[in-house]
Amino acid sequence: MAEILFSSWGGEVVDNRGKEGQDAEPVNNIDLPEHFRQDEKIKALMGWYGLVLRDPETDVVDLCRVYIREVQNNSCGKCFLCRIGTRVMAETLDRICDGQGENRDLEILGRLADSISESSKCNIGQSGPLPIKQALEHFAADFEAAVNEKRKRPTGTYHSKLTAPCMDACPIHLDIPNYVEAIREGRFLDSLDIIREKLPLPGVVGRVCVRPCEEHCRRMNLDEPISIKFLKRFVADYELSKGKEPKFEIEPSEKTGKIAIVGAGPSGVTCAYHLARKGHKVTIYERLPEPGGMSAMGIPDYRLPRPILREEVDRIERMGVTINYGVTVGKDIKLSQLEADNDAVFIAIGAQLGTTMGVEGEDQGYAGYIKGVDYLLAINQGRDPYPEGKTVVVVGGGNVAIDCVRCSFRVGKPNVNLVYRRTKNEMPADDVEIHDAEEEKVNFHFLTQPIKILAKDGKVVGLECVKMELGEPDESGRRRPVPVEGSNFVIDCDIVVPAIGQTMDLSLLEGRDDVKTTRWKTLVVDEVTKQSDNPKIFSAGDCETGPGALITACAGGRKAALNIDKMINGLPLEYTEEDYFDKFFSKVKVFDPAEDIGFLGGRPRKQLKMLDPETRKWTNDEVEQGFSLLDAVAEADRCLRCYRVATIKV
Repeated sequence: MAEILFSSWGGEVVDNRGKEGQDAEPVNNIDLPEHFRQDEKIKALMGWYGLVLRDPETDVVDLCRVYIREVQNNSCGKCFLCRIGTRVMAETLDRICDGQGENRDLEILGRLADSISESSKCNIGQSGPLPIKQALEHFAADFEAAVNEKRKRPTGTYHSKLTAPCMDACPIHLDIPNYVEAIREGRFLDSLDIIREKLPLPGVVGRVCVRPCEEHCRRMNLDEPISIKFLKRFVADYELSKGKEPKFEIEPSEKTGKIAIVGAGPSGVTCAYHLARKGHKVTIYERLPEPGGMSAMGIPDYRLPRPILREEVDRIERMGVTINYGVTVGKDIKLSQLEADNDAVFIAIGAQLGTTMGVEGEDQGYAGYIKGVDYLLAINQGRDPYPEGKTVVVVGGGNVAIDCVRCSFRVGKPNVNLVYRRTKNEMPADDVEIHDAEEEKVNFHFLTQPIKILAKDGKVVGLECVKMELGEPDESGRRRPVPVEGSNFVIDCDIVVPAIGQTMDLSLLEGRDDVKTTRWKTLVVDEVTKQSDNPKIFSAGDCETGPGALITACAGGRKAALNIDKMINGLPLEYTEEDYFDKFFSKVKVFDPAEDIGFLGGRPRKQLKMLDPETRKWTNDEVEQGFSLLDAVAEADRCLRCYRVATIKV
């Protein structure tokens, strides 16, 4: 069953029919899982990149019928030949499978497949009919038998999915081609409605997302990826500029309940939004005096203006969600009390504690030694964390470290340094953030490792470091930094900020053994349902994954909400079709960075205008100006609408 009998995936034809053992050729360009669900073996796959056959009993003609019907159902209809041609193909294959086919039908199918692929403007028409063409060529005898035998063919069991490279890469699976197309057509509020089907924070995510979707944008194979992130910001800003209030449809579940959420960060707020849309009564408990969690604590105003975040959360409150600020669960109210008073509890606390560097002097309580998360919290609350300090050294290479150095200018620190033990190429921070920090004249010290904090009269006066060189790769695949003997030197400074990682404060679980935790201080929950060993307690976001991307936290909050709703309604918390396809597409990749798109690019993406570096570094004003209406429409017009259909026979 595990052997591949035939594959045309990616244009490479391997035909092992009639071959046995060592005579069979390997199929190298697809890793087809053996199972879709645990009890369903995959017999065949038909999709945008070809046909893969594993089971010789598979009826290829029936597979084509089911597949092209899915393509037809998902055709937008704007290309005449795609709209009409895929319907004719679907009806023709229906007729053949009903035993009423004619020989000329096969010629019609082949001609239509070619014509639709050549004339369509988007990928659903360009790639959709191609596997039908390949099946007609390589399984001609099966089609001829289907036409000549004149018998009704039994249909099999299939699973089909519409996806796109950007949609698949997005953790919350936004329908990106659809909302981008709405922008191209000037339907800006419709675009927001599409986004809000899953994501309640378009203005926030449109500013600070790490853009996994853009890294999987097929347009990148031509010139540059679509500016998906900033198009999301554009429609959110457009709505605000017009003073429009979104109307959230509430469709109560058959049974509704009470849910407590710990933390008003992205995960908690997204969970609350989806539960409120199902009619549940939701109360959020937040230790800070404002919403946003780590996005409020850790993301500076010049990247994410506080009023944007506040307004998007206020809208969720207006849906009926209650947020109690200044309440620390585990201290002001016990988790056990929330559990007793509610049908479910969702724990969505962020990674609030900074980790230490493990260097000499770090535990001495020196004035001027401030952990990264505390440093950013103070600045984001409008305070200078250490007014007498003027020269800052931040240690780390991630986005938090970059935020720390850029924020330092904005509280008047004239001399700002970043120390990182590898090179710029290995930095995990967003390339755009690194570039902006360079423009603002941060002093970067690469291949540098701190070894001792120097102090005088209880105050930081310097950081002793050693030069590093890159050795063999470590577990992460990056080359391991190795100290260069005798290369010690001192950076004179009065503020040292370690920003090398964050961890969780799980004191709210103290004394409980019904919720398991890991050695990384995260909660153990089902990766899909987000339910812990205690059936009433769910968790997602940083406290499940460790410090991660904001959009990943939002995705976890949505999944938790869907499963909390199921639990309250007495439904089993089973994996959905979407969950199984997530696993499938982790093996069968939707994006191919080596794909030849087949035509020329030459339309570079629109760029946001930015404040001049010497101006912006001293202010907390937002550094990026959003797209103009014309630029947004022009950028959306670059989208290739890369929808593709996959049909699996099981």
